[in-house]
Amino acid sequence: MEYIIFLVSMSALIYGANFIVIESEKIALYFEIPAFIIGATIIALGTSLPEMAASITASYHGKSDMAVANVLGSVTFNISLVLGVIFLLAKNITPTRDIFKNDSIWIIIPPVLFILMAYDGSISRIDGLILLFLMVAYVIFLQDDRKSLEAELDNDILKVNFSWIKTSFFLIIGFAFVITGAQYTIQSASQIAVNFGISEWVISLLFIAFGTSLPELIVSIIAVKNNNVDMAIGNIIGSNVANFAVVLGASALVNPLHVDLFKNGFDVLCVFASSVILVYISATKLYKKPAGIVLLSIIIIFINHSFNLI
Repeated sequence: MEYIIFLVSMSALIYGANFIVIESEKIALYFEIPAFIIGATIIALGTSLPEMAASITASYHGKSDMAVANVLGSVTFNISLVLGVIFLLAKNITPTRDIFKNDSIWIIIPPVLFILMAYDGSISRIDGLILLFLMVAYVIFLQDDRKSLEAELDNDILKVNFSWIKTSFFLIIGFAFVITGAQYTIQSASQIAVNFGISEWVISLLFIAFGTSLPELIVSIIAVKNNNVDMAIGNIIGSNVANFAVVLGASALVNPLHVDLFKNGFDVLCVFASSVILVYISATKLYKKPAGIVLLSIIIIFINHSFNLI
């Protein structure tokens, strides 16, 4: 029965997040916000809602391993799987934005900050506040950077048939699905872990993280199909900032998070390695199949290592 509850609750998480992403994007389009900013903020936060709901719920129930592993797994899946698939399948990826010049610092700072905070074995409430301020700083940075993106508006922003009543209704439905889905996802995942003797770290690192990364995968593939590469890459970078800053930050505010950085060092290394490789790809503008193969290799190694822990 737990398996059915897990699948249904994960579906509710993803389905609810999809509602929120679609309606939030309509609001952004209505106010003529450039594509990269939409991807890096509105859509990034929306597609990170499953991780947010799952990790905050886990933290509330005192399950630090589930809260932290979900974030680390999601970031690894976002970069290695999502971007790996995109670089492998897309014929021509040419972002109009200089990702390396403008955004590489936001790719590297979150995992480095996490490692520094977790070195003493915990992420405190003060650490959580600092992480939340990181997200505020990122939004301010993008707002200041908006003028350089205004040229995108004529090409990338299309007016939509917009209704505040309809949008508000679907946003409420979406949040209800996400909150309820998160509660039952954590409960059922914990029970499955007990039944199979699997650690909560592993089940969160793989199964919950993969499920909560599906919105990023779907949104990014659709964006690339619509020739909106900036939105796709902005979504991944923004999602990763949101995962570390908002998801971990809010989870730590609910309850301080205990982290065994050395025991789980390989998983942390995968996050850091994939982030460094993304910076290298953006520096060399190697948005091609070889980059996709390298990133997918990381996720294969990551999954294989995790399964060896079962």
